[in-house]
Order: sequence, then C-alpha cells, then structure tokens
Amino acid sequence: MTKLRVGLLFGGRSGEHEVSISSARAIARALSDEQNVNKYEILPFYIQKDGRWLAGDVPQQVLESGTPLQSPDSTPDHELSVTKPQPPNRWQYPSQVAQVDVWFPILHGPNGEDGTIQGLLSLMQVPFVGSGVLGSAVGMDKIVMKTVFAQAGLPQVKYMALNRTQIWSNPCVFPKLCDEIEATLGYPCFVKPANLGSSVGIAKARSQQELEAALDNAASYDRRIIVEAGVIARELECAVLGNDTPKASILGEITYETDFYDYESKYTQDKADLLIPAPVPEAVTYQIQEMALQAFAAVDAAGLARVDFFYVEATGEVFINEINTLPGFTATSMYPLLWAHSGVCFPELVDKLIQLALERHSVPTKEEEN
Repeated sequence: MTKLRVGLLFGGRSGEHEVSISSARAIARALSDEQNVNKYEILPFYIQKDGRWLAGDVPQQVLESGTPLQSPDSTPDHELSVTKPQPPNRWQYPSQVAQVDVWFPILHGPNGEDGTIQGLLSLMQVPFVGSGVLGSAVGMDKIVMKTVFAQAGLPQVKYMALNRTQIWSNPCVFPKLCDEIEATLGYPCFVKPANLGSSVGIAKARSQQELEAALDNAASYDRRIIVEAGVIARELECAVLGNDTPKASILGEITYETDFYDYESKYTQDKADLLIPAPVPEAVTYQIQEMALQAFAAVDAAGLARVDFFYVEATGEVFINEINTLPGFTATSMYPLLWAHSGVCFPELVDKLIQLALERHSVPTKEEEN
C-alpha cells in the first residue's frame, strides 16, 4: 500500500510560533499512531521566524524537541566591509515540496490562518486541510467576521469597529472617540486587535483611563481594532468538522480564575478548566450547535473550525463571539478534546481532516470539466 505523503507545515512568522510547534507535534504523533502509520508518511516543513522554509532533519528535530530554531545571525561584523548582508530568500522552497500529496498547515495567527498561506497552497494545486482563502480571511478579521455574522442573522454583543488612525489622532479627537465608546458600549468593554489570535493584544477596560491604554496597545498590533461590550456570561465552545455537510460536536465550557481568557490562561496548564460536556440545558446545546453550523457556512469554512459563544444564563440569551478556522491542536486545546468526547479520537480526527481535504480538492469546477 502506497502511503500518502503529508506535508506538515508549522512554525511561521506570527507571535503564535511556539503554539504552532506544539500543535504540529501532536499531529505528528497522531499520524504515527498505529491506525495511521501505514496510511501516511510525514514530510515536516518548518517555517522559521524569519520566513525561511526548511525541510528534512531540522524540522524533525524541532518536532522532537518542541523548541523553536533560532534564526541564523546576520553577517559577522568582520565581514561587513566585504559582504553586504542579504535578506533571507523567502521564495525558495525546499525541493521536498514537490513530493507532498496533501498539506496539513498548522500555522496559527497572521500569515497562517488568514488566507495568505492558503492562497499559496491553492496555487500549488495540492489539497490542504482547512478552509480556503475566503473562509480563512473572513475568520481571521474580527470586523469582517462580525459583519458576515450580522448578515446571517446571528446575535452578537454590541461592538464598534475602529482603525489605528482614529486612535493615534490628535489629542483633541482621541478623547471624543473614547467618550463615544463609553456612551455606546459602557464598561467593562473589551478591546481587541482585529487580526490576531490567541487573545494577543486583548485588554479589558473598566474606565476611560484603561480604555485609552487598551486602544493604544491594540493599535500597536493591528491597524484595525474592535471594541466589544462586556457581558456577564458563560463561555461555551463548539467544534465543527466537515465540508458542505458538517457536523457539530458536543459543547465545552471554559472557566478560569483570571479576569478573562487571556493568552496565559489558554496555553498554561492548570490556568483554565475545560468542562466537557458543558453543563447547560439540552435546548441551549442544540441552539449553539445549530448556530455553530450557521457560522461555519456563513464564512465558507471547510474541514474544521471552533465556534465560541456567550451564554447569558440569567436571560437565556446566546451570543456568537467568533469562529476560529484553524484552532489549536495542543494537549490543552478545546477542538480535539471536544471531538474526543464526541467519539472521535485524536488519530481518527487527523485522518478525517486529511480525507476532507482530499474530498474538497477532488470536486471539479465547471471550468476544469470543460
């Protein structure tokens, strides 16, 4: 039996480089599991923090150690007078790229789940796991995502969309902007960069002073910023698996001792508790599962996604928060845990995702048929 060669693509240039390595290690273990080892051959590809692609022994070493590779230093000082340092060649891919039958990109954050790498893989005309350019781009930009959700009739908390120039404007305009946010959304509110994942750059503001600092910080990460009204709610998550006829998992709930679910809480063991299944009424479970599938279709996602919700227990209201089209696959990640509790173990989940990638790529367009 000929093995399918899976290009495991990880690392990347975003702030979630280390998380990507952790996810890739878990996927590599799943592909080496007894139920997959005779079906798949792993071809690891590691993108350094400077953007260079590496194949062969080095990516395997990174997978085994779980430690990022340090980018090579620039030209030594004694050579500067002779040789001008050259920027890294980010467009020269390893020759092993041509051997890949299906890609499994597990690059979190910008340049990984925002449609950019998906566009490159689409140009290669090789199947890849996850959403395409459109679904990835919409799922990454919180402002566009919320616009699409609104069009689909999915309930959301109040929010305002801003840009960096509004925040970094003259001293007379900025206070008026803060006054408008305060009057529209009130406190507490959450300030988020529109295009970062894993809670990077997010802050909770309880006063105008905290709001000003949060806006300035978010603007340092992204030119597009979103501010959301805070609600007293339980945070529930649902995993989606499939292409045009996806299925929703059972629900999970996140509880934590920090003020909100920040980066440290997400990726530090024992900082947050994941309750699976979430202890909520059956009607709420069904409602959220249906909303998760609606959100998946609305952004044109494929393969996988995790959809997050707020459940206001006092009123029974459910608000959609966001969709993540390339959720984490670490030991503490909700997506694989939700499917494990839904009857799909980790190795089987990885296998299904690869098969879904092949299925999606095999459907010809009319142009191809002609």
